[in-house]
Amino acid sequence: MENHSLLMKFGTKAIHAGIEPDPSTGAIMTPIFQTSTYVQKSPGDHQGYEYSRTQNPTRKALENNLAALENGKHGLCFSSGMAAIDAVLKLLKPGDEVISTNDLYGGTYRIFTKIFSNYGIRFHFVNMEDMEQVKPLINKNTRLIWAETPTNPMMNIIDIKALAAIAKNHGILFGVDNTFATPFLQNPLDQGADLVMHSVTKYLAGHSDVIMGALVVKDSQLAEKLAFIQNSCGGVPGPQDCFLVLRGIKTLHLRMERHSQNGKTIAAYLKNHPKIDNVYWPGFEDHPNHATAKRQMRDFGGMVSFTLKNNRIADAIKVLESFKVFVLAESLGGVESLCGHPATMTHASIPKEEREKVGLSDSLIRLSVGIEDAEDLKNDIAQALDTI
Repeated sequence: MENHSLLMKFGTKAIHAGIEPDPSTGAIMTPIFQTSTYVQKSPGDHQGYEYSRTQNPTRKALENNLAALENGKHGLCFSSGMAAIDAVLKLLKPGDEVISTNDLYGGTYRIFTKIFSNYGIRFHFVNMEDMEQVKPLINKNTRLIWAETPTNPMMNIIDIKALAAIAKNHGILFGVDNTFATPFLQNPLDQGADLVMHSVTKYLAGHSDVIMGALVVKDSQLAEKLAFIQNSCGGVPGPQDCFLVLRGIKTLHLRMERHSQNGKTIAAYLKNHPKIDNVYWPGFEDHPNHATAKRQMRDFGGMVSFTLKNNRIADAIKVLESFKVFVLAESLGGVESLCGHPATMTHASIPKEEREKVGLSDSLIRLSVGIEDAEDLKNDIAQALDTI
């Protein structure tokens, strides 16, 4: 199946790539191998599996499936998106430097600045919408360039091909957090990235019932190093969660089409509302770097952020408390619509002055537009905004 997956269209890959019927029973769904260890006939004589931290058949099926979806060769699953990022950073040594985007998920910013900076790794945060701002930060110690696109929560678009060219020119590892776009909308490896990271928790699993992370790479040596870290440090997911994600991915293409369709409807509605100041959604022609988004993405997704006129935090809280269909909760990417307040929730670990530099103001509300009926979502927003 793996060889054929290159020829498959995305919807077929989502359902079939890397997945084989169970040879012992013919079960069409990958079994949940809920086992910690595997019987050996003689020391070292086993069937490819020794211990479930190192490898597990349910996890392996998911890793193969994710590799195929991102057009990579090797997939590695972790207990969370942060555990996946942690593994990437463990490729580095004291004295190494990292260049990252200045509009970044709060958890990534926190692990960079509060954990790994303690081990002699230096981090630079820069506006990656402009490549000329990246180049001066590169020096002989630069080992990793880390980007999100679209960024969280400002939906900034970073040119993956241009950044990949800079990284390659200097022999620097280049990783892309592809959580918001998913492999359905965007494939960073095809555009020159060395490594793709997903918070699988979000759109890939898609049903708000799993915490998981993943890395996908093409290079076998890099995969070997990451697999060594994965096994040595042990931040792996269990087989039940891997089963749920395999199940979720089977409808990824259908869900992403609806997320994108609803995202477009909601973004347009917000843009024309008298109480809204700015709307951030990459599909607008006047969105910064829209042309890049159009080139590197197949559609624009279901993540939308907006600010209120007068920019009052009290108004934002009132709106968030008044939603009835949108649910106020951390996270994103589930079938249900979620809303959040980045300044006090997902990005609270980023200092206020740093948040405001990138436009993350106190009244900014981030929507993860679900797959409900768009009319109901519009009505919900209307009634919530009527409260201010």
